[in-house]
Amino acid sequence: MNNRRILVIDDEISIQESLKGILEDEGFSALSVSSAEEGMLLIEEKKVDLVLLDIWLGDNMDGLTALEEIKKIDDIPIIMISGHASIETAVKATRKGAYDFIEKPLSYDKVILSITNGLRFAQLERENRLLRQSTTKKTRITGNSAIISALRDQIKMVAPTDAWVLIRGEHGTGKELVAQAIHSLSASCDRPMVEVNCAAIPEELIESELFGHEKGSFTGANANKRGKFDQADGGILFLDEIGDMSLKTQAKTLRILQEQKFERVGGSKTIHVNVRVLAATNKNLEDEIQNGNFRPDLFYRLNVVPIHVPLLRDRIEDIPLLVDDLMDSLNGKGLVKKVFDKSAYREMMKHDWPGNVRELQNFIERLAIMCPDGIIHDHHIQFFLKSPTGNITGVINNDMRFPYQAVDFKEAKRSFEREYLNIKLEENEGNISKTAEQIGLERSHLHKKLKSLNIIQ
Repeated sequence: MNNRRILVIDDEISIQESLKGILEDEGFSALSVSSAEEGMLLIEEKKVDLVLLDIWLGDNMDGLTALEEIKKIDDIPIIMISGHASIETAVKATRKGAYDFIEKPLSYDKVILSITNGLRFAQLERENRLLRQSTTKKTRITGNSAIISALRDQIKMVAPTDAWVLIRGEHGTGKELVAQAIHSLSASCDRPMVEVNCAAIPEELIESELFGHEKGSFTGANANKRGKFDQADGGILFLDEIGDMSLKTQAKTLRILQEQKFERVGGSKTIHVNVRVLAATNKNLEDEIQNGNFRPDLFYRLNVVPIHVPLLRDRIEDIPLLVDDLMDSLNGKGLVKKVFDKSAYREMMKHDWPGNVRELQNFIERLAIMCPDGIIHDHHIQFFLKSPTGNITGVINNDMRFPYQAVDFKEAKRSFEREYLNIKLEENEGNISKTAEQIGLERSHLHKKLKSLNIIQ
């Protein structure tokens, strides 16, 4: 209960003072203001866990309107308080998202009980969100090789600390998985890890995405918006593809990382945060520094604990376990599970896998979709590795069924897109920018397409 911050919004100073007193006696951190506008500014600037909001305020905005506006800023529990409310007003407040409704004169026992229940409800909501995320996001790193065992040991050592981590490795090695594993073992595992793909956000929007913006600060800014740093307050912010961040954004990010405070785009209010940063990159940042593309001071700030994710060809003995895991995940997507003969594992262990685990994942999905046989042998591996486009003539000549005949047009189109983009990504060693340029798509559009097809997470 301690350290939970409760905001009281009431135009009666006596109510403010009495509520602050009882809240502080119960171990809460209490803030109080007299108007809805002041309250919303505080919620935008500080992390607030619950709001006690008077319905009848003496300013321009009444409590019901304030309830709606606060919910737009942050979905925190709000308890309405009033001395002149009707049943109709209470029903309206509940429909607008109020957690509870308490009448004046206030029973302090009832206030504390309602606050305790409201905070517990919010915690259960967070846990449910995390549970839903955990069903789609894997945190276990597969493999028994010495290099993977060492990686797991590093994660176990650094995860419980507050240290910042720079995760390095080539495309497709599993850097995001390492970040998720660190988060799952960290002190803030009960809060979602806020993720930002620095390469997927257009340059003109990345500052707004990271730091938030004020209403009217630029065309399309129709409301105040909290940025990723703000959302991660008290938890973990994962900056993926940090090497693709522009020098201008690097400078502002460095200042925030050092001072843990910032202003939103178009704003003047200073917002303080407490954020642990995990960053990842596939680039050689030392080379990027030499070429003038990355700030050395930002590199040293992020590189507190460096973790290197190994190439798949450096842990080739893990392939059988990886294949079994990948096949199980595909079976969960509705694809028929294939059984791999020992000769198939041996054949896959001969391949270099330049696209690493992502290439292996795409290859296993290709086999699951396009190979009609239930048992995969070495000749299947040889055929599909040598014919990555899945040449239909070759398939027919090998008495294999045309892969799309059993699905409707929509699914056939989706399967073709997935297959085509997998091949193009492999040709470009997982580089999304190069792939987008090669096939004539905007990078951001390609990134969205890859996510929609579950090619990347």
